[in-house]
Amino acid sequence: MPFIDFFLHIDQHLFNLVNQFGGWSYLILFIMIFIETGVVIFPFLPGDSLLFAAAALAATGKVNLNIFVLFVIFLSGAVLGDTMNYHIGIKVGLSASKNSFFSKMINQDKMAAAERFFEKHGGKTIALARFVPFIRTFAPFVSGGSKMNYHHFLLFNFIGGLAWVTLCLVGGYFFGNISFVSEHFTLVALGIVFVSLIPVGVISLQNRLKKA
Repeated sequence: MPFIDFFLHIDQHLFNLVNQFGGWSYLILFIMIFIETGVVIFPFLPGDSLLFAAAALAATGKVNLNIFVLFVIFLSGAVLGDTMNYHIGIKVGLSASKNSFFSKMINQDKMAAAERFFEKHGGKTIALARFVPFIRTFAPFVSGGSKMNYHHFLLFNFIGGLAWVTLCLVGGYFFGNISFVSEHFTLVALGIVFVSLIPVGVISLQNRLKKA
């Protein structure tokens, strides 16, 4: 599948993209992060691995990518994406429970529970969700649907986005071109996803133990 191939060889495809589109590559990268964080039905788009690969590519000097410009466009895409997702949650959060597709994940009882959860842990949830694929796409949507305080959301949206973009870019810039990493980038990309999914597994296990 094209998507799986893009994900597994994201460094190669990113290299080709920059060579083909030049400066317009920044806009494409911005849109990819904006959609990944801002549209609740696209949580499968690459996030962590894309940031890591872009920073690694910028460090080589083989293509015209500036790490500081990448920082600005990725941070902007992440923060604006989450903000749009929050507003989508406000608009369709409750009505989504009436849709057969969303009703399996969202209903009024779950939204009420989410509202109580975000009142207590909202800021921390929004910030930490940045580092977990899929969760970072649904967290702002649910926070909007559960009517989390908007200014509180914006603060932790920015804090989480800043931490996420900074760590991924710094990691990619300084470690992405170590010979082992560059030669086994597919394994590294999969490893990034695996590590980022560990918190989901831990929480799932805790919930099962509580139910048991």
